Amino acid sequence: MWLSPNGTIRNILGGTVFREPILCKSIPRVVPGWTQAIIIGRHAHGDQYKAQDFVVPQPGKVELVYTKADGTTERRLLFDFKSPGVAQGMYNTDESIQSFAHSSFQVALQKKWPLYLSTKNTILKQYDGRFKDIFQEIYESTY
Repeated sequence: MWLSPNGTIRNILGGTVFREPILCKSIPRVVPGWTQAIIIGRHAHGDQYKAQDFVVPQPGKVELVYTKADGTTERRLLFDFKSPGVAQGMYNTDESIQSFAHSSFQVALQKKWPLYLSTKNTILKQYDGRFKDIFQEIYESTY
């Protein structure tokens, strides 16, 4: 299967892709009461764009294995499949999340607009929680 063109572009950019609507006076807005556009910033590295996924063909265990530089390992059971299914592993780096945070804060400052971070850290406590923590650290130390 071919890689996603959008995912490929996001990974090359390595930071953030901002989506901002083009407003035209002659084209009615979908929500007439909105006076300003909403800009969506998407993190453009890792996550599902560099994930590995596969079909689990039969019952068995899927584990995440972290091998440290010294060769020791940590293993976590992802799921014990009782029947076929699918599995996925994804990642991100602090450096990339920091770049995402800085570019997001910079756009908000340039536009003089508030910045809102949306995560699922109630579900992905470690993964999305890392985004939330890094954004907070950068906000407090830099902005």
